[in-house]
Amino acid sequence: MVRLTTDLIAKSCNHFKHRRSSFPQYLKKLTHLNFSNKNIEEIDDLSMCQNLTVLYLYDNNITRICNLGFASNLSHLYMQNNNISHIENLSGLKKLSKLYLGGNSITVLEGLEELVELEELHLEGQRLPCGEKLLFDPRTLLCLAECLTVLNINKNNIDEIRDLAVLKKLTHFFAAENQLQDMQELEEVLSQWPQLRRMDLSGNPVCCKPKYRDNLITVCLGLDELDGKEITELSRQFLINWKASREAKKKLKDERIMSGPFTYPFTADLNMAPHPSYNDDHANFLDQKKPLEGWRSNGEVCSEHPLLDRRRMRPRNVKMAVSTGLLRDVDDSANV
Repeated sequence: MVRLTTDLIAKSCNHFKHRRSSFPQYLKKLTHLNFSNKNIEEIDDLSMCQNLTVLYLYDNNITRICNLGFASNLSHLYMQNNNISHIENLSGLKKLSKLYLGGNSITVLEGLEELVELEELHLEGQRLPCGEKLLFDPRTLLCLAECLTVLNINKNNIDEIRDLAVLKKLTHFFAAENQLQDMQELEEVLSQWPQLRRMDLSGNPVCCKPKYRDNLITVCLGLDELDGKEITELSRQFLINWKASREAKKKLKDERIMSGPFTYPFTADLNMAPHPSYNDDHANFLDQKKPLEGWRSNGEVCSEHPLLDRRRMRPRNVKMAVSTGLLRDVDDSANV
């Protein structure tokens, strides 16, 4: 088992270059410590590193967060890609502002109630049991509401974010490749984040909803980037005007419906006799109409036909008839 100890630090050439001072004095002055990708499984007593501000422990095999209570000056803690299953033993890190815990096996966001200066929290890509999702402790969220500005919960099988609405100071929100699909819930939550500037929801089912991008831009008036694409002020103003026009039309339509007279699709005279059917009207029409006669067997033109009546035919109609061979005995010079 590889343990992070002061002896391991002493053996590291990268951390003990100042041979003039004693090793204890060196540890007291140490501010940055990088032991990433060293197969470390456990953190030992490092209480001599009282001025430690940045600790890199990512890409190891650490299973528990422990023995860090001494680091009251620690501001950055990188522990992504380990085997951590619980967020614990961090209450002493009063100055911690950035916490990286992505790529672990954490199932619940908890244990951060004392971190009143935490600004960034990265929990992306947790190795969760099949069918489970990352959960949020309401107490932790409530305590982070006044300080947290960046939250990364990508790839955690999350299907709703209603509990996150209390994080009113968020400026960056990353929840890509989850299971978010409720557009109405999303709009309600985002409307409570007035300082939001950058957001990534790509890879969620909600992204396929009609007007997804347009609706979010009009809800988040300060948003500068959505799903990796910049939002220009011109496009934002256009969408705001479009939404206002649509709502005004809907309101006017509703007012007309509420204030206008209520009409029935049928007549108010209940004693009126029924109208004759279509078949009856059609039959009467056929009875009244004179049948049109065509050519007689001897080749003479029927005078009942208006087109072929000599008294009503115009010269151009006669010429047309002659040209087509229909009239053989009609005089072109006939007086119409």
